[in-house]
Amino acid sequence: MAAGPAEGDLLKMTHRENWKVQHERLHMKHRGHEAMHAEMVLILIATLVVAQIVLVQWKQRHCRSYNLVTLVQMWVVPLYFTIKLYWWRFLSTWGMFSVITSYVIFRATRKPLSGRTPRMVYKWFLLIYKLSYAVGVIGYLAIMFTMFGFNVFFRIKAEDSMDVGVIMLFYGLYYGVMGRDFAEICSDYMASTIGYYSVGGMPSRALRDDICAVCGQKIFVDVDEEGIIEDTYQLSCNHIFHEFCIRGWCIVGKKQTCPYCNEKVDLKRMMNNPYPFN
Repeated sequence: MAAGPAEGDLLKMTHRENWKVQHERLHMKHRGHEAMHAEMVLILIATLVVAQIVLVQWKQRHCRSYNLVTLVQMWVVPLYFTIKLYWWRFLSTWGMFSVITSYVIFRATRKPLSGRTPRMVYKWFLLIYKLSYAVGVIGYLAIMFTMFGFNVFFRIKAEDSMDVGVIMLFYGLYYGVMGRDFAEICSDYMASTIGYYSVGGMPSRALRDDICAVCGQKIFVDVDEEGIIEDTYQLSCNHIFHEFCIRGWCIVGKKQTCPYCNEKVDLKRMMNNPYPFN
């Protein structure tokens, strides 16, 4: 088939002239789109600003629901990308963490609450804290090790050592944040179930002098005595608790108030080493 006049002219043009004509035609075809693109950018910016305002207001007015929704998203969303991208190593660690944490949450939400449950919950999340902290530090050191070129002395490829560092740092941050948030939810629920603690308002039970408000069990060791397994701690508000219970409440559960009267607790002044078994 013979080429038309316009196509024939294009064939006679040089490459630069041909490109110029094609560019002009494209410009004519999309004329007016610049204003539309500007409107789209403005809509995107306005949407991001409004969404940020809504999120901030949601967090300030309904902090518990905000934390719960974000925690569930952090827990579930990685599963999709893990399966899609075949990250089986992360899937295995995520699966083990999810199974054990689900069992711990199940135990923490039972009514009536077993007297052994609070310590089991705090021990598990303390273990997660220690492991995630150690893994994160090792990952950070591996990244610094690569950036300063020390991998050359050990004949390790830079991309290999950097990948290991980034992965370990991610694992440490991810499971550290997940463990912290789950521990906070469990500590609130357990203390409310026992009845000596209320998030907003008065506790449903009166605390006796020989009862620990965290686990609801009796205290057998006096404050001045040295216990065989654990000591008894007295806060500045004069309420007393089992040593591991109050450590779990303040450190693992991220609570800086008395579990019974909500008075502010200066943990650093009271305990020089919050984790004596470090």
